[in-house]
Amino acid sequence: MSDIDPVPNELVFAHDGLLPAIIQDDVSGDVLMLAWMDHEAVRRTLTTGRVTFWSRSRREYWRKGDTSGHRQYVRGVKMDCDGDTLLVRVVQIDAACHTGTRTCFTDREVTALMGDPADDA
Repeated sequence: MSDIDPVPNELVFAHDGLLPAIIQDDVSGDVLMLAWMDHEAVRRTLTTGRVTFWSRSRREYWRKGDTSGHRQYVRGVKMDCDGDTLLVRVVQIDAACHTGTRTCFTDREVTALMGDPADDA
């Protein structure tokens, strides 16, 4: 194994050592979930082909699907313009959400007034 750290130096971790990772289905483009990664979770994700997160509640690493079978296979990783958020494109096996739904956003609409760009004309 190489001693070179695959985690980009440009990544900016918050004061708690974490950054958000948005998980997106590589085929449909659906946003599946958001979870947290620290430096080690990013390293594992970049070097294993499977997505690893840091659980803030359990204070431990978890590789998506190891207990549920609902695995995520990495297809691409991008960082945002500030370097403080990752977008991870995956092949999702079965549900992404711990509740059993395809995404963590399924059937969780929040009422909001819809804006119209024509109103600014």
